[in-house]
Amino acid sequence: MRTLSTTGNGKTDQALRRSYLYVPSSSDRMLDKSLSTPSDIIIYDLEDSVPPSPHDKDSARQRLSTFLSRTPEHKLPHPDRIAVRLNDITTPFFEHDISEILKSPFVRTLVLPKIHSARDLHHVSRAVRTSRARTSTPFPIRIIASVESARSAWNLGEIASWASEYGPDVGGKLGALLFAAEDYCADTSVVRTPSRLELLYVRSQIATAAKAFGLDAIDMVCVNYKDLDYLKDECEDGRRLGFNGKQAIHPTQVDIIHSTFVPTEKDSPPMEVAHSSQKGAFGLEMEGGGKEMIDAPMLKQAENIIRVAKAAGLEIPGVG
Repeated sequence: MRTLSTTGNGKTDQALRRSYLYVPSSSDRMLDKSLSTPSDIIIYDLEDSVPPSPHDKDSARQRLSTFLSRTPEHKLPHPDRIAVRLNDITTPFFEHDISEILKSPFVRTLVLPKIHSARDLHHVSRAVRTSRARTSTPFPIRIIASVESARSAWNLGEIASWASEYGPDVGGKLGALLFAAEDYCADTSVVRTPSRLELLYVRSQIATAAKAFGLDAIDMVCVNYKDLDYLKDECEDGRRLGFNGKQAIHPTQVDIIHSTFVPTEKDSPPMEVAHSSQKGAFGLEMEGGGKEMIDAPMLKQAENIIRVAKAAGLEIPGVG
């Protein structure tokens, strides 16, 4: 079992994973267009965007496999940006999906829909182990668990704390929790409203569970992709709740997601805070008079802001 994280978000890498753009694997045109997207992560989809017939599923799987094998490596996104959403473990397509997709050395992240419990992740891990036994790949597979039901929300703790019985190098490693809002609402009879208040509890729980075990938290899709003002509001809402990034279903959503899931000027810590890691608690002079007490939790927040800003190439005043 994964241990609780006591170091904030548990990250040691500097890679930004703000946007997760879905690309239907059933479309050659969409696959080709994915080569030029700036999205931090590209999710090549074998599930919802593909019609459910066996012929369509098999065709999409083969199309993606051919795309990954025949596209020149220098044109493909970096492997750290490539993810594939498989069909869920209860379907007849899952075993074929994972066996075929893990033949590619460029796939290092799998998105698993309809993960209801740690048992489901064990099933995935066994399939990863079996599939990788046929190849020689030195890197661990990153697993993203999709929270889509009342059961998965109820079992968030056991899902977030899951670790493969075979170890991460052989059986994969959980890297993120992803919220599939529409599936969750269908399962729970929650009525969606523009305010999103009906999803506040479960979104907060997902973000908290993810951070408790050093995982990324990926917020829901904004289905009204043409309303960019609403998308911006939803992104800001997700960032306030503690999400690291957000799913996208259209390329036009990516820039807004990128610009929102990074620190803003008002987030920037004062220079005294940025250079105060050895000071302990102290009083910071405020504009207009008075002092604000700065202590360890606030310093930790400042360190997180600086880390993300540096990864995004943003300047923080007074920080080299």
